[in-house]
Amino acid sequence: MLEIRDLHVSIAGKEILKGINLTVRDGEVHALMGQNGAGKSTLSNVIVGHPAYEVTQGSITFNGRDLLAMKPEERAHEGIFLSFQQPVEIPGVSMVNFMRAAMNAKRKHLGLEPMAAADFLKLMREKRKIVELDTKLANRSVNEGFSGGEKKRNEIFQMAMLEPTLSILDETDSGLDVDALRIVAEGFNRLRTPQTSALVITHYQRLLDYLKPDVVHVLIGGQIVKTAGPELALQIEERGFDWIREEAGL
Repeated sequence: MLEIRDLHVSIAGKEILKGINLTVRDGEVHALMGQNGAGKSTLSNVIVGHPAYEVTQGSITFNGRDLLAMKPEERAHEGIFLSFQQPVEIPGVSMVNFMRAAMNAKRKHLGLEPMAAADFLKLMREKRKIVELDTKLANRSVNEGFSGGEKKRNEIFQMAMLEPTLSILDETDSGLDVDALRIVAEGFNRLRTPQTSALVITHYQRLLDYLKPDVVHVLIGGQIVKTAGPELALQIEERGFDWIREEAGL
C-alpha cells in the first residue's frame, strides 16, 4: 500500500528526515516510536502533503501511484487520513456540514453522485455510535468547546465516515484519560479491515496494548534505526530509547 524509499525532508533549510525506508502492506498496523524531535510528525505531515516540508530526495508511492505528485486534497480523496495531534477548532462550521462537504468532495473525486441528505444523516448516526460521540457534539461547530478526549473521538468519527485505506494517528493518545483512550482505540479497531492499514505515532505502550501493531519502528535523528515486532514497544516501555541509540552507534 505505502512504499517509502530513501526519503529526505527539510524544513526552512534544516534536514529533518535523513533517508527513511518504510513499507506498509494492506491490513497492517505499524507503530512509529521515538523521542521528541526525532521526525515522527514530520513524516506524517509529508505523507499528507503539508506544504511547509520540502522533499529533497527519495520517493513515496501509495497503491502504486506517485504520492509526491498529488495535491494534499487528492491524497485525502485517494484514501489517506491524518488524525491530528491537536485537532483544530473551526468556529461557525457545523460538524454535519463539514462532514457532508468532505464526503461529497471524495465522492466527486471517485466519480460518484453526492450522497442524499437522508442517507448521510443515517450514516452519521451509525458511525457516531462507534466512538460514543454525543449527538449534541455532532451538531456543534467542529471541535469548538470540545474537551481533549471529545476532539480525539471526533477524529475517529471522521475516520469512520470517510473510510480511508491508510490512517495516520499522530499521538492520538496524548492527553487522554483511561476511559477516553479505550473508547478511541476500540473505535479504531472496529474500523480495521484486511484492506485498510495504519501508521500509529505514539510514545506509550498503553495505546499499543489496544491496537496490537504488527510492526514497531523506532525513529531517531531522522532515521528508522530499529524495526521489530510488538515486543519492541514493551522493551522501550521498560528500558527507554538509550539502549537502541547505543545499539545503532548513535
